[in-house]
Amino acid sequence: MSRPALLVEGGEALIARADAARAAARPVRVGQVRRVVGLTFEVDGVDVAIGDAIAVGPPDREVLGEVVAVGHDGVVAMPLGELHGLRAGDPVRATGGALTVPAGTELLGRVLDGLGRPIDDGPSLAALDQVSIAGEPPHPLRRPNVNEPMHLGVRVLDTLVPVGRGQRIGIMAGSGVGKSSLLSMIVRGTDADVSVLALIGERGREVREFIERDLGPEGMARSVVIVATSDAPALVRLRAAFAATRIAEWFRDRGAHVNLLMDSLTRFAMAQREIGLSAGEVPATRGYPPSVFALMPRLLERAGASEHGSITGIYTVLVEGDDLNDPVGDTARSILDGHIALSRRLASAGHFPTVDVLDSVSRVANSVTTPEQQQLAVRLRRLLAAHREAKDLIEIGAYAAGSNPLVDEAVARIDAIDEFLRQGMDEVSARGVAWSRLAEVLGLGADGSGS
Repeated sequence: MSRPALLVEGGEALIARADAARAAARPVRVGQVRRVVGLTFEVDGVDVAIGDAIAVGPPDREVLGEVVAVGHDGVVAMPLGELHGLRAGDPVRATGGALTVPAGTELLGRVLDGLGRPIDDGPSLAALDQVSIAGEPPHPLRRPNVNEPMHLGVRVLDTLVPVGRGQRIGIMAGSGVGKSSLLSMIVRGTDADVSVLALIGERGREVREFIERDLGPEGMARSVVIVATSDAPALVRLRAAFAATRIAEWFRDRGAHVNLLMDSLTRFAMAQREIGLSAGEVPATRGYPPSVFALMPRLLERAGASEHGSITGIYTVLVEGDDLNDPVGDTARSILDGHIALSRRLASAGHFPTVDVLDSVSRVANSVTTPEQQQLAVRLRRLLAAHREAKDLIEIGAYAAGSNPLVDEAVARIDAIDEFLRQGMDEVSARGVAWSRLAEVLGLGADGSGS
């Protein structure tokens, strides 16, 4: 029956049913697993491209996988589940495209795994629109300038390392210095419309703790949490980062101001290292293959402001041996719009948050603060730098008061400065209050003049 005849009899509903029937009647081409090696398996007999999803094994124990390499002699794929029980000769079929994730306002308050499936025992998300995790960054000439401050509720950040809507910034430190704690303070104190939190390759113990203690019911109500713990397959950890970014993009495209918080970018890079090495890439810098450094900008550039809304990207970076110049940290700094350096010395002294002000920088600070606020921030930085330079002399009693007026002022105000820079985990600094308090600490008026 022709399409015009169908239109006469029942319209587009009949056409849809006819198209579905034809699709169901098409023969399905089934390949097979040729070999399983390490974290990968080789496949013959399916027509797929890199990034396509495939289903492996008999229907009763089917496992999803993703194509990571294509060669003359077949396809190399990695699992999105357990390889246990997979054997040579198992059937393989193409699913017809890349992975998708659900998108919609119904995601608020939900916890998903790295493939976008709910893990919180909540209602099914099957009815939501499914969108590909692939995406494009905002056009460079249509991307709005970052000129509006994003309130984070953390005094030291809102004043000395200010973040703007649409900025991307990294929180950089070694292990156990307070990255996740600072991230939780930001989640509670931010004024963003939506927070999308991606926990990539982190401890499973922290997930429930973060949701119940740090987010709480109020924070969770305007958040989406994507979880891929350290025991998840490398592909799941990798895809979780892109899934979180895609969900944040969905909200941004509908006019929301979104905070995308990812803990951590380093675990994302490590997942791609596993995938690249398993696919046959040659290791380069410290064992990282070239694909790691090609993939990082593809992820990070997707955050930012667009014509509709904004994504403010905040990424933790776990650096090796507290070295901010390790390969992942150095690459992240070259792409991001600033970095927040955390100090093990401050952590050991019980100073939290452990932000090292003098080693931290926001590349949009001058665009999101007034000249008077910039004057306050510069004054505090000068006092901290003067005190650091003279610290050894002060501690051994060799510094003579009056030798340097700036050092004299730094010594007189250091206790008040430290008190300003410290903040309790449950304390949220209200918008605008941090600047007035900073002016008081420096003995200046709110306009930067002496008081």
